[in-house]
Amino acid sequence: MGERVGELSAFPSNGRRIIFYLYYDPQGIVDDYVPYKLERLRPFADHIFIVVNGHLTDEGRARLESVSDTLWQRENVGFDVWGYKEALAHFGEDKLAEYDELILMNYTWFGPVNPFEPVFRKMDALALDFWGMTMHDKQVPNPFTRKGVLHSHIQSHWIAVRKSMFLSEAWRSYWRDMPPIVSYVDSILSHESKFTHYFRTRGFDYEVAFPLTNYSTWHPAFYDAEALLDDGCPVLKRRPFFHDPLLLDRHSIVAKRFAEKASALGYPVQMIWRNISRNSQPKAFNTNAAMMEVMPDVVADYDEDNPLKIAVVAHIYYVDLTAEMLDYTATIPSDYDLFVTTTDETRANEIRKIMDEHEDPNRRTVEIRVLPSNRGRDMGAFFVGCADVISDDSYDVIFKIHSKRTEQEGKNAGDLFRRHQLMNLLNSRGYTSNLLGLFQREEGLGMVYAPTIHIGYPTLGRGWFGNKDAAKELADELGIHVPFDEPSPLAPYGCMFAFRPEALRLLTQVDWQYADFPSPKAHKDGSVAHIQERLFSYAVAELGFYTKTVATTRYAAISHTSLEYKLDRISANIQGYAIDQVHVLDASGDFLGGGPFGYALAYARLHYPRWYPLIENVYRPLRGVYRRTRYAIDPRYRRWRKSLKGSPVDEAIDEMDLL
Repeated sequence: MGERVGELSAFPSNGRRIIFYLYYDPQGIVDDYVPYKLERLRPFADHIFIVVNGHLTDEGRARLESVSDTLWQRENVGFDVWGYKEALAHFGEDKLAEYDELILMNYTWFGPVNPFEPVFRKMDALALDFWGMTMHDKQVPNPFTRKGVLHSHIQSHWIAVRKSMFLSEAWRSYWRDMPPIVSYVDSILSHESKFTHYFRTRGFDYEVAFPLTNYSTWHPAFYDAEALLDDGCPVLKRRPFFHDPLLLDRHSIVAKRFAEKASALGYPVQMIWRNISRNSQPKAFNTNAAMMEVMPDVVADYDEDNPLKIAVVAHIYYVDLTAEMLDYTATIPSDYDLFVTTTDETRANEIRKIMDEHEDPNRRTVEIRVLPSNRGRDMGAFFVGCADVISDDSYDVIFKIHSKRTEQEGKNAGDLFRRHQLMNLLNSRGYTSNLLGLFQREEGLGMVYAPTIHIGYPTLGRGWFGNKDAAKELADELGIHVPFDEPSPLAPYGCMFAFRPEALRLLTQVDWQYADFPSPKAHKDGSVAHIQERLFSYAVAELGFYTKTVATTRYAAISHTSLEYKLDRISANIQGYAIDQVHVLDASGDFLGGGPFGYALAYARLHYPRWYPLIENVYRPLRGVYRRTRYAIDPRYRRWRKSLKGSPVDEAIDEMDLL
């Protein structure tokens, strides 16, 4: 005890402060929220020392240099803890002694949502050794070790330390004896949850700007961010926007409300969306941020005085659907260019006749292109036949549609799938105006399309089908590092969408050839077209743009009631919250529809995990023999499987290995 250097005091009126800001980004990119934050911290800091874990792009380096006094890069080891430790050593204690306060802060928060001034004014007036912005309460047992105590602690994204502490022997010992940090859990146990308890028990005094006693949860920065913002907290944590949506669901955390509150307080919320989109699973982000827009058929938000430059790329193979498609494009409220692709002159002539009968004053120019090949169908037409159009940045927004007819699924399912996509893009003049209004207002919006099809199709939970491994290979080739979603990707199933050309560059700048695509009869999962379909939103996110799903009010009612009923039935025999139910199902593995042996395997996997590999090694060969034998001797089973050939249902069965 008694290791404090000098007297306990408030921050001097002429005091000097240094900020050590730890930054990390997997791609070395510096998004707008970082300089925005540091520029507004400048009035309170005599020196800003940015320590970067890992590499920086040239642009990123220039952006950080513009807002720092020292920019120091190091190898990305030891997480933020070792970054602070080495930055403090690099700066040196002698130079540090020239300052009255240091702040250790990192990149894991947005701000200032509220002004910094009131917080500094309040904390500067207090006589203390260290202080923080927010606090995490004590937990017993420690959730990371399942024993002992996780002590209450100031959260490590903002820890301010006065000279009385950072010149003490306790401070030197703390950093000198810091064990190696090789995991996120290490950083929690060896620093974040340790720091406050370590110095408090050695006689150092602290306060928190927004103390736990003001809130109803043990982790206000995550669970009660809206209340913090209401109380003037300038900090909004990033994690609620990309964390497991099931955990947010379990605790009634609606991250969308946090963003709405920040926006109402004047924070540019586009900075949140563009940063989170690059570094998170798109579907998780889409869920947490509630990125689905349910729009009316009357104009609610569209600037008619500043119309966008629009193109429509339409592949028409089924000529009898031309009139329907033209009715949808006629909902576009301003001038647009129409590019139609088809497979032969006969179809082209028929399309021209139908177009002559369906005039549209907003259809400025029309070009019908007869393609040399139908390989890849609408995707070959898009990436090869219209390569010049989709890479033309003079267009603000491009719609991609096609004459979809999913014949193998039956008329009801096929017609529903087509309407599902078209009506949720181009339902009416008012609706389409509202959709385009999204692009007008949100500069980070890269793509919009209908929500995941689920009525009549087994897409939910199986959306990757047989494409994930190949999609990962193509993503690596294209430089797409955005983490993949589980169990299904955020994707425009059916491939109709609207997009900004600049947002899709990672896919459109490739020199695709018709030879890259399968023949029409081989157009199925595993082919490049199906892989591209699942990569659209990931390519958009890699460039810092985000995706929204859009729906009419009518479709939203149909979809929600269907989803609610299905989830109700699926959940009937599995108790607990969704996060608990999913844990049980994940631990059981793929057994649904697997017959008695499949259920037996799931039981073994769940209750006897050590024995499961041995059981599976015996079961799999026997299952293969059973399936081949049944296909050979059971004509009804054989006819059924042949009728599904090439459909999503067929591929779902193959993937699940149903008996």
